[in-house]
Amino acid sequence: MGSRWQDGRGRLRVVDGERGADSDVPVEIAASYRARTRGLLGRDGIEGAVLLTPASSIHTFRMRFAIDVAYLDRHLTVRAVRTMPPNRLGRPRLRARHILEAEAGAMADWGLRPGTRLTIETS
Repeated sequence: MGSRWQDGRGRLRVVDGERGADSDVPVEIAASYRARTRGLLGRDGIEGAVLLTPASSIHTFRMRFAIDVAYLDRHLTVRAVRTMPPNRLGRPRLRARHILEAEAGAMADWGLRPGTRLTIETS
């Protein structure tokens, strides 16, 4: 699945059966080495999320704001969700193939938690 990803934009869909709601979120896809390396560095915030692929760990060194991080498996199922302040090193997740980043608090609003399955539509 990782080979189909290219840098670009898309829509992230989160269906939360417990709340009876779903979220449709703009997402930037960072699939190239250059795009993954840059990530959210140098930004003051983000509208939506950034998908780093392939990736199994991240850091927040030189970031200007705290972020939510979701570790996703190859099927885009959430394995773990963490909030990371700036200047931290996240530990690698063995089964993670993708990482989703957003501003701190956003993922709780979208209903992301371990076991949530995501879909991404690219344009």
